[in-house]
Amino acid sequence: MGKTLIIIGAVLIIIGIIIHYFKGIPWLGKLPGDISFRRGNFSFHFPIATSILVSLLLTLIFYLINKFR
Repeated sequence: MGKTLIIIGAVLIIIGIIIHYFKGIPWLGKLPGDISFRRGNFSFHFPIATSILVSLLLTLIFYLINKFR
């Protein structure tokens, strides 16, 4: 359990550094399938496709971690 938490923390730190220094990932949150609605002072953004993509990537990462443990 401790090793897994350390790996998750390291991955989160790397992702944070990438987002901070490279001004985010330009296509993340703007994929086809993401719902964006704007009217006047109100805006609503629901990133469905981005959520699915992030979920698939995390599933793959955790699968590989468990396979090689």
